[in-house]
Amino acid sequence: MKILNKVTISFIALIAIGAAAYIYMGQTAPSKAATGMTIATASRGSIESLVTAQGTLEPKTYVDVGAQVSGQIQKLHVAIGDTVKAGDLIAEIDSKTYESVIAGDEAQLAQLEAQKQEKKATMTQSQRDMGRNQKLVKESAISKSVYDQSQTDYEVAKAQLAAIEAQIKQQQSTLDKDKTNLTYTKIFAPFDGTVVDLAVKEGETVNANQTTPTIGRVANLDVMTAQAQVAEADIPKLKTGMNVYFTTLGSDGRRWTGTVRQILPTPQTVNDVVLYNILVDIENTDRALMTGMTTQMFFEKGSAKDVVTIPSTALLRRDITADTDKGTAYIVKVPSADGRPTEKTVIVGLSDRSAAEIISGLNEGDKVVIPTATTSSATPSKSTPPRMSGRL
Repeated sequence: MKILNKVTISFIALIAIGAAAYIYMGQTAPSKAATGMTIATASRGSIESLVTAQGTLEPKTYVDVGAQVSGQIQKLHVAIGDTVKAGDLIAEIDSKTYESVIAGDEAQLAQLEAQKQEKKATMTQSQRDMGRNQKLVKESAISKSVYDQSQTDYEVAKAQLAAIEAQIKQQQSTLDKDKTNLTYTKIFAPFDGTVVDLAVKEGETVNANQTTPTIGRVANLDVMTAQAQVAEADIPKLKTGMNVYFTTLGSDGRRWTGTVRQILPTPQTVNDVVLYNILVDIENTDRALMTGMTTQMFFEKGSAKDVVTIPSTALLRRDITADTDKGTAYIVKVPSADGRPTEKTVIVGLSDRSAAEIISGLNEGDKVVIPTATTSSATPSKSTPPRMSGRL
């Protein structure tokens, strides 16, 4: 009876162990947690391929209005922020000095005109004397030397008149120049715009003898230019006419759009990085953009809407042997029925840091594996039930 009981107990224990082993074998299929795999689904969406850069804003059209003559600023007719029209008076320089110079020029010119009349009369008289003496010398009434002297007197008078006329032209030129300088004492707006800066104050003296002093800046704020600095590695990706959008600090997500107007050919080197300036013009009729604002620029290399996309992190490596004219080949992993991911080649079009456009190789709804730190060691394997030992 005791022996039977031991056999019965051992048999029951064996059944229990076998049942446990059976249950263990039934749970060997890999789960998401056990394999360390993250699964993503190919879905439809939009994608942009962008080059990003920072920039600053300035008016596209502006002029630093300068003084062409020296003197004291007698009156400023504008303030910063004023809107002006072409020809509006901006500032006046004291004109008394230039008015007195013009008065002296006019007096000198009048004196020369009087001298001209005198020389003209002298020349006329010399011409009459020469003509009379010419008749008399033919009649042998006077000597030949008298006639020659009258002819010389006429030529001298004629030359003196020509010299006075030349002096008059020179003095007239001086008068015209000084009158022009007088007009420069009034400084006008060169075009319609806004006064964005004033460099002088009333009563201040400006000196135009060496350099042209700046009175102020007038700018057209209806069109702004964003100047972005782009690294040389990204320059081959950009071209004139490319679409661009940008945001500014505090713009609450508002985007401004434009196109690349110009890629300046001369670079700047900042901290050993070669940067090229890219110019983008933007309409600013609402005056939301201001000079000096910082912009975050996005240059659109390409965009696609309603296409199949997967996370960019699912792309494992290039497969250059499978590249096509339509896109670039990459290897991805897709889950399989036995829980072992398999590699597959896909053709990728546009891509950015977060998503990649799938041209072929996957359909909407297909699954892909996103590599994780444990993915490489997550390949499932069949487990062996524990070995049983002992005797009945």
